[in-house]
Amino acid sequence: MKETRAFLARLGLPEGDRYDLPTSTKRFADGGQYRFEVPGIQGPGAMKALLVELEKYGLPIHRVTQTKGIMSLTNEEIQAMAAMAERYQVELILAIGPRATTDTSASVNTPEGQRMGYRLRGQEQIVRALEDVKRAARLGCRSFLVYDEGCLWVLNEARKAGEIPTECRFKVSAHCGHGNPCAAKLLEQTGADSLNPVRDIQLQMLAAMRQAIDIPLDIHTENPASTGGFIRHYEVPEMIRVAAPIYLKTGGSVAKTHSWDTTEADARARAKQVLLVKRMIDQYYPEAIWSDQES
Repeated sequence: MKETRAFLARLGLPEGDRYDLPTSTKRFADGGQYRFEVPGIQGPGAMKALLVELEKYGLPIHRVTQTKGIMSLTNEEIQAMAAMAERYQVELILAIGPRATTDTSASVNTPEGQRMGYRLRGQEQIVRALEDVKRAARLGCRSFLVYDEGCLWVLNEARKAGEIPTECRFKVSAHCGHGNPCAAKLLEQTGADSLNPVRDIQLQMLAAMRQAIDIPLDIHTENPASTGGFIRHYEVPEMIRVAAPIYLKTGGSVAKTHSWDTTEADARARAKQVLLVKRMIDQYYPEAIWSDQES
C-alpha cells in the first residue's frame, strides 16, 4: 500500500483521504472562501420571490440554479431570469435539458439502470445538448449545469473554438456521482469550472479533493428527501475551512426531489435556509471570508 500511496503523490494527488483536515489556502479571485448557491429555482416567479426575500434579509447570494432543464423554459422565461440575474448580481445556471430521464430508453427507470445517472445516450443527444446551450447563450445565459462527462468535454471544445461564447462556465452536477480526487482532477482538466461531488461526501474526502484541484467545489448543505434529506448546517464552518473556495448549496431540504417545481412560497423558505446557514458560519467560523457577489 505504501508504494501505491507514493505513486499517487508523484502524480500530485493526495495519498489518501485527509483525516488531518488541513485548512485550505485556496480562494476565489476576490479572496473569498465561500459563496451561496440556491438550487431548484425553476422559473422567473420563484427566482423573483427568492431574491426579494433575501433582499429583505440583507443577505445577497451568488448563484441561482435551475434544474429542470433549458428545454422546459420559454425564451421569455430565460430572458426574464437572465435580466433578474443581472439586476441582483447573481450567476444564473441553467441545466442542460436532454438527459437520461427524458430519453426514450427505459433503462434509467430500472433499479440497475439508475446507475447511469443523467448521462446522455447516443450522439443525437449530444447534438441536442449543444443546441440547448446555444439557445440559452443567445438569450443571455452564460453558466450551465452539466450531467455528462462527454458532454462537458465537447462543450469545452466548443468554448475554445468559439462555437459558444468563450465566457461560458460549466458546473458538473452531483448526479454524475463523483466523489474522489482523481475524478475531480479529470473533470477539471476536461473543462469543469466548478464541481458538485456526491452529496454525502465527508470532510476528510473534501479535504483530499481540495488538495487535488483548484476549481470551486459546490457542496450541498442540505438535501431533498429523494437524496437522503440530510441537513449538514453544523458541518458548514468546517466545509469552508477545508474546502475553500466553496459554493454552499442551500435550500434543498425544502424540496421533495431534485427537479421539484419550486413555488414562490418554497423559494422564500429556501431563502430562510440560507439565513440559517449564514448564522452557523457567523457563530462558529466568524473569520471566514464571504466572497463578493459576482457580476
